[in-house]
Amino acid sequence: MSDISFVRTEMLPEQDPPASEVGALGWAKHNLFSGVFNSILTVVSVFAIYFILAALVPWAWSPTWNATSLAECREILSGLGREGHFSGACWGVINDRWVQLFMGFYPSDYYWRPIAAFILLGVALSPVLFAEHVPAKLVWFSALYPFLMPWLLWGGSIWVPLMVLAGFVVSYAVYRFLVAQVSELISLIVAVLVAVVWWLLLMGPLSGVLASIIPIGIEAVGSRQFGGMMLSLTIGVVAIGFSLPIGIVLALGRQSDLLIVKALCVGFIEFIRGVPLITLLFVASTLLNIFMPPGTSFDIIMRVIIMATLFASAYMAEVIRGGLAALPTGQYEGADSLGLDYWQAQRLIIMPQALKISIPGIVSTFIGLFKDTTLVSVIGLLDPLGLSNGIRANAEWNGVVWELYGFIALMFFVFCFSMSRYSMYLERKLQTGHR
Repeated sequence: MSDISFVRTEMLPEQDPPASEVGALGWAKHNLFSGVFNSILTVVSVFAIYFILAALVPWAWSPTWNATSLAECREILSGLGREGHFSGACWGVINDRWVQLFMGFYPSDYYWRPIAAFILLGVALSPVLFAEHVPAKLVWFSALYPFLMPWLLWGGSIWVPLMVLAGFVVSYAVYRFLVAQVSELISLIVAVLVAVVWWLLLMGPLSGVLASIIPIGIEAVGSRQFGGMMLSLTIGVVAIGFSLPIGIVLALGRQSDLLIVKALCVGFIEFIRGVPLITLLFVASTLLNIFMPPGTSFDIIMRVIIMATLFASAYMAEVIRGGLAALPTGQYEGADSLGLDYWQAQRLIIMPQALKISIPGIVSTFIGLFKDTTLVSVIGLLDPLGLSNGIRANAEWNGVVWELYGFIALMFFVFCFSMSRYSMYLERKLQTGHR
């Protein structure tokens, strides 16, 4: 056997990767043509996309934005030598009715109010969605925004939202006073009862007296004048905002050791999940007033918001319960070893991890709820789909279908896609498994 061996005494210089492995060529090789089957799929997909775009682009590329009717659209297209039912889109209907599709029949003099409400909504959400980029004190505005938004949209006396806010203040004061003398549970129950009594019996007379003394307010706008995307956003945002905390409470109640609390939560969740949302909307529209005291006038949009919130809360509770079930038992034992009570353990250890695990399910529920707001058209509220029927019933635009529904689909896509992208950003930001 030879005892001669070779050992390199100097390093070779670094070489550039092959041209076929970098740049556009390398990307296409690895992502589009990495094998025979993938290459066939890529070629078939390219042909499918080509045929779709070849039919869609000529139809969408239509110089009809300034047309005032479907007949005028057809005249413009006929002048260009394009005949037939699918010769071109009639975008004039979007140019003519896009304000109505966004604002419904809201008085044009007060358009600044919903615009201001939704701009301030972004400001109120910023401490929640992008806490590391905004001042922490902005969270106080987020807490006050739920009272500001309905006042801007519906108008009326400023004393009504202030008295609603006062109900929370009085309830908290009662809780703080009682918690030092009796148990926490009794203090919480009494505080809730005081708040309910305040809102049902005292809020109305007090706001009326204050309005007669200091009449501060803006012009009231009826709920029947709401419509379009503004209506969908109002219902969706409020229902999303309230369904998450209610869902957390229901999820905790379903896992509670208290028999009555657990039975109530399980019964509520199973009943709501077993009933279609459209049934609840009909109940809100027609039957709810039957069970209210005579002379009671309960706003139709508020009824829909309550039903949509309860519906989403039941599904949210199940999503969060899945997150709670995914936590290992050691997390609960760790909280007990630190001497934390139930609420401290939930707030500091359990719930943050459960919510992080549940982010995809939570956002899916939010997106489903936002899209379900289109169901309000069946009870007479004019969401974008309800308005589209009215627009198509007009003699000038009778026959326009794809343009209207395509525009409405685009509006919903923008909001739903934004929520989806934010959930992905939040998952990446909270991902700590690799650290």
